[in-house]
Amino acid sequence: MKHPALTKLRGTVTLAVSGESVEAFINLLTEHHIPVWNVRPMGTKHAEMNLLLPHVFLLRPLLRKTGCKMHILKRQGLPFIAIRLAKRKFFLAGLALFWIGLLLMSSLIWDVEVKGNDKLSTESILKAARQEGLYPFQWSFRLSSQDKLSRALMQKLPQASWIGVEKQGTLVTIQVVEASQPAPAPLYSPRHLISKADAVITEIFAEQGRPVVHKNTRVKKGDILISGTLGDEENQQLVVAKGEIKGLVWHEYEISSPMVRRSSTYTGNSHDRLYLVLGNRAVQLWGYGKVPYPAHKTTVEHDPLTWRSYKLPIGWMTESVRETKIQQEKLTDAEAKKTGIEGARADILAKYGKGTKIMSQKILHEKRENGKVYMKVLFEVEQDIAEELPLVHNQGE
Repeated sequence: MKHPALTKLRGTVTLAVSGESVEAFINLLTEHHIPVWNVRPMGTKHAEMNLLLPHVFLLRPLLRKTGCKMHILKRQGLPFIAIRLAKRKFFLAGLALFWIGLLLMSSLIWDVEVKGNDKLSTESILKAARQEGLYPFQWSFRLSSQDKLSRALMQKLPQASWIGVEKQGTLVTIQVVEASQPAPAPLYSPRHLISKADAVITEIFAEQGRPVVHKNTRVKKGDILISGTLGDEENQQLVVAKGEIKGLVWHEYEISSPMVRRSSTYTGNSHDRLYLVLGNRAVQLWGYGKVPYPAHKTTVEHDPLTWRSYKLPIGWMTESVRETKIQQEKLTDAEAKKTGIEGARADILAKYGKGTKIMSQKILHEKRENGKVYMKVLFEVEQDIAEELPLVHNQGE
């Protein structure tokens, strides 16, 4: 017979029927439109079958008529589960309390974070949000809509051009876009541009003022490059000298480079600690004891529980302590020299700013001592050589 629908929801029973007229009993079930399935003959006087729970109560007249007896072998479905759960009152009460607690905890705001602020302090933004009822451990249903909160915060913080409020689970993010104000124009006093080092001029561009030198001119530290005085002695005007001047400068470096390179690597051994996270607290569950490694690095991974798109304030945290060891690699003379020179070149580029170019390098002296290579290296560098010299009225060049 066809398997009826929703058997798990309605409940099913597996029966053992015995008697002289088992076949007649099954025929009567068909006549009375009582669905049975999985009918299994176990001999001439015995059979097993499945039927729905409500139909069990209709079998008594049919059993009397055929002289058969029945015995329930198995009960399945939601009605029987409900009966078993009803007998476990403490379990049901605990389950209900758990879900109620989970619902209440997910209805709280656990954290409020601020993003995008630079000039506005985080404290002032959080203070304004608190005045509007937005703060940690506030009920979500007591908050105004996100649009209303944004407008209210905009009124309290006029320094911001836009404020957005976004709620994701138990986290509220306040995104701030600060109003851009034009930077005040700097006030310059009349000045010369002078050389800050001995150099050979490679490039000069005078935006304002009178250039005193030209390309390929050798200058000393303190020489005027672009003058801030225009005209003659009788008709003199002081201006702010502006421009860009580059020159070749020589830098001498004392370099020491070790012949052995040391690096830290993982050995593959690790020791894990497991924590239960509740809000801002963590309770250790596993991995007690001291770290068994003399050298190690620790990484932390947080895995909060989620419900739909909400992050719950409950989760797990794994702390992995990984053993490390120091490896030593012996370098050749060429590799040690290259490493030392690369470090000096990086120092030059970082020290003298954008547009600096290293044109050439020359090793003046080198020696090996105490496991290191010692070198004296001369670098020829093209760099900005201009610095300001304020002018006082009636001061000449």
